[in-house]
Amino acid sequence: MALDIKICGLKTDAAVAAALAGGASHIGFIFFPKSPRHITPDEAARLRQAASGRARAVAVTVDADDATLDEIVAAMAPDMLQLHGKETPERVAAVKQRYGLPVIKAFAIREAADLAAIEPYRGLADRFLFDAKPPAGSELPGGNGVSFDWRVLAGLDAGCDYMLSGGLNAANVGDALRLADPPAIDISSGVESAPGVKDVALIENFFRAVRVATDDRAA
Repeated sequence: MALDIKICGLKTDAAVAAALAGGASHIGFIFFPKSPRHITPDEAARLRQAASGRARAVAVTVDADDATLDEIVAAMAPDMLQLHGKETPERVAAVKQRYGLPVIKAFAIREAADLAAIEPYRGLADRFLFDAKPPAGSELPGGNGVSFDWRVLAGLDAGCDYMLSGGLNAANVGDALRLADPPAIDISSGVESAPGVKDVALIENFFRAVRVATDDRAA
């Protein structure tokens, strides 16, 4: 099965083009005012047009209310919604029913015991995303550039569909793929030259590193 790759927190045409040229299966747009990657629904609507028929556009929100999600969905017509806050199973079910879109539910992970949090969401979320727990003092639930021990994911059942996120970059993605063998990966800060500033060269380097890692594993 091909590895899904999501480049998240995109804000410019150049970054979107680099993600698509590299072979991203998903591109993510963040709607969270505290994030340096925050953009408006109208900006995302324009940027996501380039991905039509090439990659799935994901709207990333944090504990967003219906009015906020209504505006995002109406403007950009995302292919998926990513809920990156403390949304309950009931909230996930309500969002899916309201918009009829697949939902990625994010979880903060530090140790194997943290994976128990996904159980009430099985059968509700279409895919999980495992990100590192944010460092002390951070106001961002993701995009902090920190990772966790990827080996804890080895205990997940084979049918658990998830994205591995948190602290990935060109230098360590090979280790992440080897240790966790995830079906999908997600990167944001690891391809930035500054918070919120995607670097085309870093995006290209990341895809190159993924290709090397996957070729080595296949061999």
